Amino acid sequence: MALSIRNELTQLIDAFTLHNESSDRALYIPYDSQWPSPCYLNSAKEGELVPWRPQRQDESLHQALSFKNVEDALEITLNADFCQLFTEFFSNNLPVTAEHGACELLQVWNEEDFERLQQNLIGHLLMKKRLKQEPTLFFALTDEDDFVLSVLNSTGEVVLEQVGRPPKKVISPSLPEFIATLRP
Repeated sequence: MALSIRNELTQLIDAFTLHNESSDRALYIPYDSQWPSPCYLNSAKEGELVPWRPQRQDESLHQALSFKNVEDALEITLNADFCQLFTEFFSNNLPVTAEHGACELLQVWNEEDFERLQQNLIGHLLMKKRLKQEPTLFFALTDEDDFVLSVLNSTGEVVLEQVGRPPKKVISPSLPEFIATLRP
């Protein structure tokens, strides 16, 4: 059976949450009333540390949280696994360990953050088009300056790329397979 983003991401988030709750690295973030999220477990005074947890997105949001406007504007069909990665959970970015080292899996904190992700993705895709490079879809930061992990849109492969350059190397045959290897 093929791996799915939903299953692999759910398993990763469960492991991430358990790992952080059972260690000295409990999940806390400064409270910001101007940046609301279902991830806050309670409210507090501005800037006060509050516990947070990734929260599955409500099914009713799946119409609102869609990359269709990006696809229509750029006349491109985006990789379905990439799109699903950002429409399963609201979460802060997840620091994780991959086979090749540390990385930070991008996530969206709220609906406004999803819009910001779309704007950044449009800018990235327009840059790729201007440079006459194959479209890639960034989804994680690495500990190397200017290097990101992306999905090669045409194949679904996970690639390492330096911003503004063609992909450097293939890391995984697919996004679900890559996520399956991540550890908190």
